[in-house]
Amino acid sequence: MAIGLIIIGDEILSGKRTDRHFSAAIGMLKKRGMQLDWAEYLSDDPQKITATLRRTFATGDMVFSCGGIGATPDDHTRRCAARALDVPLVLHPEAREKILERIRDFALQHGRPVDYDAPDNLQRLRMGEFPEGAAIILNPVNKIPGFSVGTHYFFPGFPEMAHPMMEWVLDTYHQADFFRIEHVEKSVTVYGAVEAMMTPMMEEIEREFQQIRVFSLPHIGMPGGRSYVELGVKGASAEVDEAFARLQEGLRQIHAEYEINP
Repeated sequence: MAIGLIIIGDEILSGKRTDRHFSAAIGMLKKRGMQLDWAEYLSDDPQKITATLRRTFATGDMVFSCGGIGATPDDHTRRCAARALDVPLVLHPEAREKILERIRDFALQHGRPVDYDAPDNLQRLRMGEFPEGAAIILNPVNKIPGFSVGTHYFFPGFPEMAHPMMEWVLDTYHQADFFRIEHVEKSVTVYGAVEAMMTPMMEEIEREFQQIRVFSLPHIGMPGGRSYVELGVKGASAEVDEAFARLQEGLRQIHAEYEINP
């Protein structure tokens, strides 16, 4: 099962807000011995959101989706998820109770009578309309929940809400996936080398070691400094040592100057 991240919102793509979900998701997964396989950024376009979710629902991937689950006109994710699944939106009974709690708490905090039928409160209840068959994800910040369908998990766009909800999902539903595969990474810094000279060796290592990926990260030196490449192997621990030894042997054969990274 691959792990994916969908980040939705015009404000991210326009630069009005800086995305904080991507780096947070990588950190949460790494702490649990997991890693992100793919990520997509989407605008608030219902057709694009629906098409993307229809595709990802068909994969069986674990997918975290952040943004667009409110009830304003630019929030489309709940409706698009329902369309992608060909099911109706329905008011989830547990979500309804949590939202009513939020309405009651808000009124008490501000010394106001509770009016559940006020237009703004009826609008808030729409945030509990999820695709039929969905489960709720508790929101520790303001009680207005997210939702899940299978291994797709939908969170608000606010990082302060989405990130603890994401951690709760991982710890509640996916502990069996923690540290299932031990991924190891080893690398060297190669000075003054041209990547094209190292490419045949990199391709040979990947052909020989099926559980290994070779990576190459070039760095352009500052004025007066030396350019260099971080070159390494990563993957299943059983093969990393042998693949790394093969990489070093290949570098010696082309007389490359390198040092092993800590």
